[in-house]
Amino acid sequence: NVQLVQSGGGSVQVGGSLRLSCAPSKSLFDLDNIGWYRQAPGHECQKVSTITSGGTTWSADSVKGRFTISRDISENTVTLQMNHLKLEDTATYYCAANVQATPDTCANSGYSLFGSWGPGTQVTVSP
Repeated sequence: NVQLVQSGGGSVQVGGSLRLSCAPSKSLFDLDNIGWYRQAPGHECQKVSTITSGGTTWSADSVKGRFTISRDISENTVTLQMNHLKLEDTATYYCAANVQATPDTCANSGYSLFGSWGPGTQVTVSP
């Protein structure tokens, strides 16, 4: 199991920026993947951005061009820089590692395919 410590998030107006950070208890090179998922009330868990141990990144179409995932090998952290935030970006954001299948509900680690999850942090975008 991987422990994930999250930081960042908060409230911002439309068009603003926020940054999320995640520090895993294992080396980034020992994780198949690590990244960010989000869940808004009444919606299923959504994969946002991920990065593999080899450095390959993936982002959802809805955030491409606005969100950037990166990693700091020396600090063993992963960061999600979120720019040009929209109202629909409002959600609880979770850092997760070794996720092979996205659960309907974020932070569901009941199956090994769902990987390990952080506690979540709220991101609220207001008009």
